[in-house]
Amino acid sequence: MELTSKVLLDTYTEKISRVFDYDFDGVSVFKCWDVPNIVNEDYNIGLVVGSSGSGKSTLLNQIHPIRQNTWNNDISIASHFRNPDEAIDKLSAVGLNSIPSWVKPYNVLSNGEKFRADLAISLVDDAVIDEFTSVVDREVALACSVAVSKYIRKNNIKRIIFASCHRDIIDWLDPDWIFDTDSGELTNRRCLRQRPSINIEIFECSRTAWKLFRKHHYLNNEMNNASRCYVGLWDNKPIVFSANLSLPSKIPPLFEGDNRNKFRESRLVVLPDYQGMGVGTRFSDAIGELFLKKDYRYFSKTAHIRMGEYRQKSNLWRPTSTNLKSREKSQKCSKKEAWHHMMLDTRRLCYSHEYIGNMQNKYRILYENYKNGKV
Repeated sequence: MELTSKVLLDTYTEKISRVFDYDFDGVSVFKCWDVPNIVNEDYNIGLVVGSSGSGKSTLLNQIHPIRQNTWNNDISIASHFRNPDEAIDKLSAVGLNSIPSWVKPYNVLSNGEKFRADLAISLVDDAVIDEFTSVVDREVALACSVAVSKYIRKNNIKRIIFASCHRDIIDWLDPDWIFDTDSGELTNRRCLRQRPSINIEIFECSRTAWKLFRKHHYLNNEMNNASRCYVGLWDNKPIVFSANLSLPSKIPPLFEGDNRNKFRESRLVVLPDYQGMGVGTRFSDAIGELFLKKDYRYFSKTAHIRMGEYRQKSNLWRPTSTNLKSREKSQKCSKKEAWHHMMLDTRRLCYSHEYIGNMQNKYRILYENYKNGKV
């Protein structure tokens, strides 16, 4: 298909044309690629990639008109979804996991947050999304590509097509097909699963590392001075933090003869640019494994739905007696006792779990034997 545009040949245009020896009569012709047949097939993710001006937006508009999101700045971004559950699900899916950001109006969000909010509300069948990751830095682009790809495939959303001038997202977004507007080449990738691995190095660190993460914690930025802290680095950049507290010895043993001391995860924060990739859940697992290897029991309580539901389904965690139990009638601890984690939260249903590791761990084996009546 050919597209033409015309301009008046004024003195500016004529002079510029002569200076650069460009033969121009006022008419520009652009040849646009035909829509590839694959867009009508059954798939989850398609990607149109190419340099600026190569016809990506024109091609998308031939498939479906590009939707422009409309935001009402008198209400929160979460209020634009069909219900609160959908808001939580989709905003989390694109890596916008900051609860304070969910309740802000769109116009006060950062560029990166606006990008994720626009993406979240566009995740429906047959959507076309132009300029994907063009307004965010490359680290955010890769993280968001992983997050949105996981959500689309998990919920089996059909025929979403992204367009981008950045090729570094290809392996992270993992599209079923790619159409290159620079070459006109169509690549079918439905038999390939090539997403790169994310390798996090874990280091025990001082409490001063909390300064980088504290403003991103969804409850508050306080941290107990007795915390044992760990930081996770990806490509030598700190992206995730965990703080842990020793627990009183009143918790019943997991099995007969289990006299181990206990620790509890009190803070877990992934920097916003890296949220949505599954870093938080895997990092928490790894910290739990570290404590088990040091002969400690390890507990965690969270109100975060995605983290809690991950643990509900994981064989590495077991629910405690207070998991998802209402505590509205419970008394909060006195101020004298408030230094440790046992301060009761009476307003929310919280997930409460103990990390028991995999079957290679000696305590997991003992626990399984005890549970099955073998010891």
